[in-house]
Amino acid sequence: MIIREFRRPDIKKVLEIETSSFSDPYPSSILVEIYNLGAGFLVAQEDNSIVGYIIFWIRFEDEGHIISIAVDKKYRRNGVGSKLVETTMEIFKKYSVKTIKLEVRIGNTGARKFYKRLGFVEKKVLEKYYEDFEDAVIMDKKMDKNPAIN
Repeated sequence: MIIREFRRPDIKKVLEIETSSFSDPYPSSILVEIYNLGAGFLVAQEDNSIVGYIIFWIRFEDEGHIISIAVDKKYRRNGVGSKLVETTMEIFKKYSVKTIKLEVRIGNTGARKFYKRLGFVEKKVLEKYYEDFEDAVIMDKKMDKNPAIN
């Protein structure tokens, strides 16, 4: 598996993964617009097929934000998501990001456990955050100055 930068021809498979992963998926136009605005956009590729992606950006000088991450259902629990997050953390380190934040659906216990395994901590609940009024949990991770520890 390789992690590489998103390319426009990847959008079809990214959209398939997005649609099968979320009840309120981003449309392709939004995904492309986020990319055009300069967000980081990485894909995981296995045997010439896109099997996952992560979108992120630096919101403030020292705060990174994971906008979206998803892995094809056939490839989940195989380290794809972890590798995407780890690669993103390496990029954040290069830009001296001190904290990474994200929002996750309160009912998405699998994702919450995944992020906790990667060192994220639940900080607070945002009520009715999503379009269907489900609450979100804000999670963050402090980046250690010693890259060997992260």
